[in-house]
Parts: sequence; structure tokens; C-alpha cells
Amino acid sequence: MANDASTVFDLVILGGGSGGYAAALRGAQLGLDVALIEKNKLGGTCLHNGCIPTKALLHAGELADQAREGAEFGVKTTFDGIDIEGVHKYKDGVISGLYKGLQGLVASRKVTYVEGEGKLTSATSVDVNGQRYEGRHILLATGSVPKSLPGLEIDGNRIISSDHALNLDRVPKSAIVLGGGVIGVEFASAWKSFGTDVTIVEGLPHLVPAEDESSSKLLERAFRKRGIKFQLGSFFEKAEYTDGGVKVSLANGKEFEAEVLLVAIGRGPVSQGLGYEDAGVAMDRGFVTVDEYCRTNVPTISAVGDLIPTLQLAHVGFAEGILVAERLAGLNPVPVDYAGVPRVTYCHPEVASVGLTEQQAKDAYGADKVVTLKYNLAGNGKSKILKTTGEIKLVQVRDGAVVGVHMVGDRMGEQVGEAQLIYNWEALPAEVAQLIHAHPTQNEALGEAHLALAGKPLHSHD
Repeated sequence: MANDASTVFDLVILGGGSGGYAAALRGAQLGLDVALIEKNKLGGTCLHNGCIPTKALLHAGELADQAREGAEFGVKTTFDGIDIEGVHKYKDGVISGLYKGLQGLVASRKVTYVEGEGKLTSATSVDVNGQRYEGRHILLATGSVPKSLPGLEIDGNRIISSDHALNLDRVPKSAIVLGGGVIGVEFASAWKSFGTDVTIVEGLPHLVPAEDESSSKLLERAFRKRGIKFQLGSFFEKAEYTDGGVKVSLANGKEFEAEVLLVAIGRGPVSQGLGYEDAGVAMDRGFVTVDEYCRTNVPTISAVGDLIPTLQLAHVGFAEGILVAERLAGLNPVPVDYAGVPRVTYCHPEVASVGLTEQQAKDAYGADKVVTLKYNLAGNGKSKILKTTGEIKLVQVRDGAVVGVHMVGDRMGEQVGEAQLIYNWEALPAEVAQLIHAHPTQNEALGEAHLALAGKPLHSHD
């Protein structure tokens, strides 16, 4: 393939999603000559098929619920239904604005942006559009796609992935959601707000099984109240077409029918047929394996984001991309503490957490060394005003730092910023307790929880 001096870079990045573009922006900022290669659209899954569009749908759902419930607040509102074209117009407008901003950023940082499907051709080169791009270092950031199960054919009409669900031209009358993790419960929540009859099927014993068990139970209670049905602890067996939709059979013999089946069992890495194995990159079940600095076993190749077996979150991709760029620019960045990454599920009510679950803390420190405290949002003025219920649970090492914060309730995702500082700065309950939190805010509930844990509760019982 043709090659010339203009295509030799300090860093060639394969994939322009959260991890790839963060590395490109930070690398260019630090003086590296960067090429960024993306086969679809800059911004990747998060911007176009993930975080941003799903949260837009959830916000539209929140407005639908508020229209139904106005009378509770003395406001006469009526709900006249969902204009799905209007919802998509709003969602796509949000994406479009962010996309333009990102394109402008990449151009302003003088990153060489290449649109096309790239392939790793050696430890220091990527081929795209018939051109070879040489790099002193290569960053693999090819992301992930929705997974399915053997024998479960996603047709994009009745049996759909999250990609299809985001652009569905109708509000389904009924839906089965296969998978009770983050993606599954977010779609179940949005669809229920739109008026869909929803059933979630999860093989594990709880919804959002990666969260603290108390958060899972609170979410299950809230979903029950909302009329979202779920079947836990039994695995999927088969799906068949019916006259009007899909029938799902489970291992326990139960059957469910609905208009659509959303397969939301997680996302798998995009790593096949891209030349990774040929270049000698070590892999594990499709994931590229890395050390704490995101280095692969090949000295000139790093990998970040959903392609590696870390938390599949856009903000983790950002952090890993920045880490690689700073390392290559000769700085001395600190590895990512994955326990210290905030996690939010944007269903109604929201589930937010940072740090260790109670069980993880007991495993790490011993059951007798772990103290927990639950603060009910019923005691929080702003939560009362918003008519949301839930709680904040703190996990502490006895006489030591708070090592886990777990929150359930509307808008709890907005409280996770302070929670991550508490965990990451190894704060003692007494140190947080002496900080004055604004009243009335939901943020105050975090302060109140720490007051109680420090032995001086204000608006809660001893």
C-alpha cells in the first residue's frame, strides 16, 4: 500500500468513540501528532446509539409521567399520548448538537480524522481506504455491539437490539425485555412511561445485579408499583414468532407473549476480523487484555473502552483514553481505580453508586469490620417535594472511611458527584458531616446520612 511521510504519526487510533476520541483530544493537546480512524460517526456508541439517545427517551418518558400526574401537584394536566416522530426529532436534535460540537473540537485540535473501516496490519500500522497509517503507537478503541444468544436471531422488527429500540417507529403495545441490567431496565422504564406493557426477564436473582442488593430490592419495589412486571432467576430458553409478535419460553416452563422482544443481555467487544490476533495482540473471549495502564502484550499497542474487560461506561472510556495519551506524552498518570467510578442507571427511579457494595466490603475487610447505614429519602424535604421515594446506603469500614455509597431515587444520578469524592478521597463520616449542605436539596440527604453515621443524626432517628 502507498505510504508517505505525511502518514507517520505519534499515535494512530482505531475507533472514534468515547475512548478513542478522548485519547485523540488529550494527545493532541499534549503535542502528539494524532490520526483518528472511525468507520461510522465520530462519538461512537455513546453519542449515537447509547448514553445520549437513551437518556433523551427517558426524559421524554419523565415528561409523559408528569403530564399524567399533574393533579397530584395541583396542576391540571392531561396526557394525550406520545408523538414518536416528535420524540425522535428531539432526541436526534440533542445528538446532532453534540456531534457538531465534537467534530469542531477534533478539527480545532488538528487531529487527522479519517472516515473509513480500518484494520490493524502490524504492530505499528493501520490500513484504511487503501492507505497505510503508520504510528509510533497504536490505540485500539473499536468498542462494542449488542450481544445475542445462540439461536436467538435479532430481526430488527419483532426481536430487536437496543440499536433498533432507539429508532423504533412506534410505541409497542407490549414488550418483553430480555436482561435486567442497566440497558434492560432503562428501556423498560422509558417504554412503561410511553404506555407499553413491559415484562423483564432476568436469569439472575435480582434486577441491576451488579448493584448492592438493597438497591436492587428498592428498584424492584418501585417497578412493581409502576406496573413493570419482571421474572427473576430463570433463564431464557427460546423465542418463537406468533401471529401478533413473539413468544418467549423460559427454563422454568413459563411463557410470555408480547409485540416485541428487546434483547438486552449486554454488549460484546468489536474485535473480530480487524487483524488483532495477526499482530500478536493477546485476547480473552473477544476482549483485548491489558495491564493497569491499558497496555497490551505488544509494546506499541494499547487498548481502551468497551474493547477491554473493564466497566462498559463512556466515562471509563474517557478516563482510559486520557490515561493512554498522557502516558505516551511522557506524563506519569495514575491508573484508573474502577471501584471509584460512579455508576448510574437512569430508570425511574434512578440507581446510582460508587465504591464497594456491602458484600464486596465484607469480602475485602471481613464481615465484622463493615458498618452500614440507610437514610430514607422520606426525611428529605426536596425529595418530598418531588414525590420521590428511595434511600441512601453508606458502607463504612468500622472507625474508618466510607467505602461505598448506594442511592435509589429520582435524580440520584446528580448526587453521585459528591459521593465519588467521598469514596475517592477516603473521607471519614465525621469529615463529611461537618460540611454544610444546602437546604432544601436532595444533596442534603448525603450530608444527613453522614451525620447519622458519625453518630449525630439531625432529621433521622438514632
